[in-house]
Amino acid sequence: MTYDRLVCANCAAPVTEGRCPVCRANRQRLQHEGPLGGMSPAALMLLLAVLVAAVALLAHQTA
Repeated sequence: MTYDRLVCANCAAPVTEGRCPVCRANRQRLQHEGPLGGMSPAALMLLLAVLVAAVALLAHQTA
């Protein structure tokens, strides 16, 4: 899940707005999760499908 859709349990505002210290801390943590941390599940599945297709293509070319 991307953090732009999260709602803070402390202040009931979107986390991206950073209205309270809890929002700001979670926003900071989510931004530094890594390169794949902010990707949506659909984007991750697409990336996985592309990688599987590339490996299958390489295996087919070497055979």
